[in-house]
Amino acid sequence: MELAELIGLRPVPGAGLLLTLTRRCPLSCAHCSTSSSMAGEQPRAADLRRFVGSFTPAERPEVLMLTGGEPLLRPGLAAELAALARAAGCRTALLSGMFFARGGRVPAPVVRAVSALDHFSASLDVHHEREVPRADVFRAVHRVLDAGVPASFHLTGGGPDDPYLAEVTAAVRREFADRVPMLVTEVRPLGRAAAWAARARRPVDAGRAVPCAMAAWPVVAFDGAVLACCNQRVVDHRPAPAHLLLGHAAEDGWPAVRRRLLDSPVLRMVRTVGPAHLVARHAAEPVCGELDYCGTCRGLAGRPGVLAGAEREASGPVGALLDREAARAQVAAGPVGLVRRYGSPAFAELVALGSPTGRGAA
Repeated sequence: MELAELIGLRPVPGAGLLLTLTRRCPLSCAHCSTSSSMAGEQPRAADLRRFVGSFTPAERPEVLMLTGGEPLLRPGLAAELAALARAAGCRTALLSGMFFARGGRVPAPVVRAVSALDHFSASLDVHHEREVPRADVFRAVHRVLDAGVPASFHLTGGGPDDPYLAEVTAAVRREFADRVPMLVTEVRPLGRAAAWAARARRPVDAGRAVPCAMAAWPVVAFDGAVLACCNQRVVDHRPAPAHLLLGHAAEDGWPAVRRRLLDSPVLRMVRTVGPAHLVARHAAEPVCGELDYCGTCRGLAGRPGVLAGAEREASGPVGALLDREAARAQVAAGPVGLVRRYGSPAFAELVALGSPTGRGAA
């Protein structure tokens, strides 16, 4: 599975599942959005096995994305979950901070876990490089490719004018002869970066529909809660907003979670027009000033009139049709179009390296 295909599926409701194996990580990167450390929490392995074991050929996501923390701190579990997913026809990808690459010798359990994947993504940025040398990361990614597993890089930096991003993307292209794609994003003021990263100024026009693709794939969080959104504040804080809580890995299976994701009128409207536009349509009082996109979504539980409006507009077949059409339009824009919106626009084309059909609409 190539990166462009994975990213291209991101707007499709229920096409993927993000699963947190652990919040633990041996690295101490200054920008870590999850503030991961070796003291971090992790869900019970039995709950994760049970949840992924509920996949069937008729009821399963297209992609299971294993993440953390550092998911390869639990390499046996990663391999086991990948095998369970594959038995149901679901492919598995994993994002790693590359702690295991230091010194050049990759532990056998990590090799077995990576070999079980359909896609492997390595985090590489100025903060990770202080923890794991770039040469070691490149060497490990070559091993992944030699094992027949498609690979990519997830790069994070300060934006289009960041000289590090220009240098490192050029280095990756030289090292891998443009065969390895890259997803480039910008550091957000979350986790350890909250104290120093600049907050992006992206005003939201509440009068315009701005669909949210991030409410399309559920997330199994560090405590086993299944959430409708990967926003870090939703993943980290409890209680989660009721409209964004889809269940728990210890109690629910994928079919029930998927049904709640697809059938929720408020989630349909968030995916179709976005939370700010939804509030503007149904708030009892006029909406004044700039709305924070994700903050508005988290606060929907406190707006009963807006929730009632979503129920009226998006229940039943009409709501399902709106949801499908919003997803179809975003898929048609292609992975490059999606990264221009959610990642670093200046580097969006890199997501399609090595994939002749990955560009989509420009």
